[in-house]
Amino acid sequence: MNPLKLFSPLAWVAIAAFLSTTSIRAGVEQVIADMESAANHFLNALTPEEHQAATFEFGDPQRTDWHFIPKERKGLIWNQMSGEKKILAHALLASGLSTSGYIQSTTIMTLEKILQDLEGPDRRFPRDPELYHVSIFGKPSTDGTWGWSIEGHHLSLNFTITGGKSVSATPHFMGTNPALVKEGPRKGLQVLAHEEQMARALLHSLNPDQLKQAMIGDKAPADIFTAAQQEVTALDHKGIAASQLNWHQKEALLEIIETYLNHVRPEVAGESLDAIDQAGIGHIQFAWMGGKAEGEAHYYRIQGPTFLLEYDNVQNGANHVHAVWRDFKHDFGRDLLKQHYQQVPH
Repeated sequence: MNPLKLFSPLAWVAIAAFLSTTSIRAGVEQVIADMESAANHFLNALTPEEHQAATFEFGDPQRTDWHFIPKERKGLIWNQMSGEKKILAHALLASGLSTSGYIQSTTIMTLEKILQDLEGPDRRFPRDPELYHVSIFGKPSTDGTWGWSIEGHHLSLNFTITGGKSVSATPHFMGTNPALVKEGPRKGLQVLAHEEQMARALLHSLNPDQLKQAMIGDKAPADIFTAAQQEVTALDHKGIAASQLNWHQKEALLEIIETYLNHVRPEVAGESLDAIDQAGIGHIQFAWMGGKAEGEAHYYRIQGPTFLLEYDNVQNGANHVHAVWRDFKHDFGRDLLKQHYQQVPH
């Protein structure tokens, strides 16, 4: 037996953290430094009016008012910036995301042009690849508490930096419409392909007894259950537990989790993966609702003691995806902020 196979992918994250705590800490501090630099370079390039539109007090309710539908939003809109400011906004976006996460996010923005061509111009909220809002909460620094978000249709990215020590990256939402581009010059594009295909492969690997546990409904819900919820709690503990999966199935489950979390910088994802591992891999549950075949409306979720992933593909003939990563303690940095305020006088 290959001795490396004795440990799960998440266990290796925990081992790496144990062996190199200083390196992991330095990695998160580098992420914070990159975010601070990108945020301040962006803000310094703005006019006073643009600066006012882009900035909020850290305690402003806007910070936790997230959504992914077309709606009125605060923040500085991409299409109202000049060229160099758009580039600096992209630098801020990239400061929080992995390479793959940045590619997915920017490609999701471009899907608005496809929707514009399909739906026409007569809409209250136009389909515009640059109708995305940049908001910065508090004063960006390497040792303070602040946050930032980039949000628009089918994209809500929320980062909270706490005391210059920790970074929360949730709620983290990505959606796609169309999920699979079926015609035109971009035919075949499927931004969230891995998130769907890996979960369906895991479902089809289950034996009849396992499948009976995993299937919690014949019909998929109209949307994810936690859409726009500012505070999230665990959903019903239904589905098949990881402890009931064989080795290969458990590996597949962990790969799906890693795919979602690795939308963000690996140093930030590593802290969350470590928390998932410490809470116990065996307690993670995989649940499916709706059709099992490609092209059928379906929903799945992966839930553990510390986190929740939801994926729903029902609308537009099961060609419209909503996918979210939530953290029960650290959404918007809540638990991290609580700990910080208890430990540091303000």
